[in-house]
Amino acid sequence: MNSNLNAHPAIPAIGRIFIAAIFLISGIGKLMAPGATMAYIGSLGLPAPALGLVGALVLELAGAVLLVVGYRTRLIALLLAAYAVVTALIFHHALADQNQMFHFLKNLAMAGGLLQVVAFGAGAFSLDNRRALAERVIA
Repeated sequence: MNSNLNAHPAIPAIGRIFIAAIFLISGIGKLMAPGATMAYIGSLGLPAPALGLVGALVLELAGAVLLVVGYRTRLIALLLAAYAVVTALIFHHALADQNQMFHFLKNLAMAGGLLQVVAFGAGAFSLDNRRALAERVIA
């Protein structure tokens, strides 16, 4: 196997799509059942469930789309990584429950993948890359 990742320019885009899928599906689920989402947020004693819902929707839906197209990818990946860790700590902290432990670890794994995007960027198939190429041509 060739260890030169530049030989496989689609790999970062595929990875971004895979990571974004969970945020997109989760956001759509919240959008389709806002009452259930706000009830869950409220059941944990968190203030302003409606505001929490709006924040989650913006982060999950907009973040997923921006991650897929590779726009401001490092910033978006960092925001989504922080969101994944915060939601793990708030919503999946009952680690004695095997299901909650699974979700906690899933969120940490998502954050880890997103931090790889922060470290290595969006890759060739991204708006960030197109912007960088355009800036080089203009300069």
